[in-house]
Amino acid sequence: MEKPDRTTAPMGVSVFRHDFRSIRRFAERYHERIVFWAEHDRGGHFASLEVPELLLADLRAFFAALR
Repeated sequence: MEKPDRTTAPMGVSVFRHDFRSIRRFAERYHERIVFWAEHDRGGHFASLEVPELLLADLRAFFAALR
């Protein structure tokens, strides 16, 4: 099986407590440009409904990193 190419597009990850727990070192295997990573102690799969203030802050920080 051929190893997939690493992505080069800018990527941001927000990890919320009650959702799938992403592990950065595994993400870095396949994504070359992780420009934003945040882990939160609350929220879950529906972060936009549960903790919209955290998600919005993360979106702003991600796009600010691209300036």
